[in-house]
Amino acid sequence: MLTTIRKHGITLALFAAGATGMTAIINQMTKSTIDTQSAKQQMALFDQVVTQDSYNNDLLKSCYVLNAPELGKGSHKIYIARKDDTPVAVVMEATAPDGYSGAIQLLVGADFNGTVLGSRVTEHHETPGLGDKIELRHSDWITRFAGKIIHSASDSQWAVKKDGGEFDQFTGATITPRAVVNAVKRAGLFAQTLPQQINELTPCEE
Repeated sequence: MLTTIRKHGITLALFAAGATGMTAIINQMTKSTIDTQSAKQQMALFDQVVTQDSYNNDLLKSCYVLNAPELGKGSHKIYIARKDDTPVAVVMEATAPDGYSGAIQLLVGADFNGTVLGSRVTEHHETPGLGDKIELRHSDWITRFAGKIIHSASDSQWAVKKDGGEFDQFTGATITPRAVVNAVKRAGLFAQTLPQQINELTPCEE
C-alpha cells in the first residue's frame, strides 16, 4: 500500500514539475511577442497625440517618471519627443481627478510653447451614453484639443461653453468634459516648464 502511494506521489510530483517547466518555457517563448505587441499598441496611441514626422527618436526609450501635481496625484510617465536630439514635444500621462464617476486617465501631447498637439482618454468610468463621449469611439469631441494654444493659466477660452470657454459640454453632462478640459490645460501648461528640467528627470525603469 505504501509503495503504491509512494509511486503515485512521485508520478504527481514529476507531472507537476513537467507542467511548471513547460509553462515557464511557453512564457519565455511568448514574452517577446507580447512585449512587441504591447509596444506597437502604445506607439499607435502616441501617434494620435503627436505626429510621427515631428520627431525622430524612439519615444518608448525616452520615458521618464515623475510626480507633478499638474498631471494629477501620484507618479506619471512622460515621453520626450526629440528631433535630431533637440526636445520638441512631450507625451504625458495625466489624470483628471474630478470626473463625474471618478478619475479619468488621459494621454496628452504638447509642444513646449503652449500648443496642445492632441489628447486621448485611456481609462474612465463615466456614464454610458453621457460622459463616455470623451472616448474617441463614441465621439470626436476629444480630437478638438489638437492645435489649441494655451496663452496663460488664466486663459478663459480653456473651459466648457457653460463656463464661458470654447469647448462643448454634453447634454446632461457638464462635469465630465469640464474635468477633461481642465486636465488637458494643466498638462499643456506643465509641458512649458519641461525644457528647464529635462536633465533632472528620472528615467523609467527598463
